[in-house]
Amino acid sequence: MKYLFYPGCSMETSALEYTTSMLGVLKTLGAEIEELENWTCCGASVGAVMSDLLGVVLPARNLALAEKAGDGRELIAGCSACYTNLRKATEAARDRASLAKINQALEVENLAFRGTVNTRHLLDVLANDFDMDTIKSHVKRPLTGLTVAPYYGCQTVRPYSPFDDHNHPTSMVRILEALGAKVHHHLHEATCCGTALLTTKPEAGFTIAGTILEASSPADCIATVCPMCHMNLDSYQDKVSKVLGKTISIPVVFLPQLMGLAFGLEESTLLFKRLMVSAKPMLERVGAAQG
Repeated sequence: MKYLFYPGCSMETSALEYTTSMLGVLKTLGAEIEELENWTCCGASVGAVMSDLLGVVLPARNLALAEKAGDGRELIAGCSACYTNLRKATEAARDRASLAKINQALEVENLAFRGTVNTRHLLDVLANDFDMDTIKSHVKRPLTGLTVAPYYGCQTVRPYSPFDDHNHPTSMVRILEALGAKVHHHLHEATCCGTALLTTKPEAGFTIAGTILEASSPADCIATVCPMCHMNLDSYQDKVSKVLGKTISIPVVFLPQLMGLAFGLEESTLLFKRLMVSAKPMLERVGAAQG
C-alpha cells in the first residue's frame, strides 16, 4: 500500500512523536509513505476567519500538489483539523463556481485543483486498510493489563468524515483490542476538547478538558489521534486539577505510540519522553518502563 502524507504544522513540531510513531507503525505494517513535497499550512481554524475563500484555498493548494504528484495515491492526514480542512476543500470543489474561485487564486503558483484526491485520516487507514489479524501478527509485547480510554475528539469523525459513526465511533476499539488492551468506554469519546478556549477563556476550557479527563480516569491512559486534543489534555492537567478541585494525572498518548509499543518499536521512534504527563506508570503496566 502506497500513500502520500500531509504532516501539517503540528505534526512537524509539537506533535512530532505522533509523526515518528505513525511512520514506524505504517512501515512495520508494510505501507510505503511519501511526504507531500512543498506542502504548506492548511489554515487550521484561522484561515476561514480571515475569509471563506482563504479557508479553502490554503488546503486546496496542498491537494493540488497531491494531484500533481499523480498515480492515484490517497493522502493521509494525521491532524484532525488538517483532515477536516482538506476534506472541506474537496467538498467545496463540487460547486463549479467555488472551484473556479479557488483555481483563480492558485494561478499565481501555476497550480490547478480538480478535487480528485481522496484525503483520509490516519485512523481510517489503520482501522480499515489493515485487518486486525495483520495487526495482531506484529504484536511482540501485548498490552495485556493495560486499560485504555479512546478519545476521538470532534473533528476526527465529523463533519466531513465518512469512516465512522459521528456520535458513537468504534474504529479505535478494535485496534486497541488487537493490541491486547482493555478498552474503557466513556461518554465523552467524541466530544470537543475545548480547542482554543483553553487560552481565550481558560476556566471554560479547563472545565471542558476536565470533563474528558475525569471520565477517562479509571483507565491507565488516554489514546487520541488529534494533536490539538493531545495538547489540551496532556499539557494542562495541573490547571484542570485546580478547576476540578482534585488531582488529575493520566498519560495521554497517540494511538500509533501504543501500536508501536506493542510492536516492539524503540523509544527513539515512540518518543514517550515528550509527554508532559509521564507515561512511566503506563509503561510499567506492560513491562516496558523507560529510563
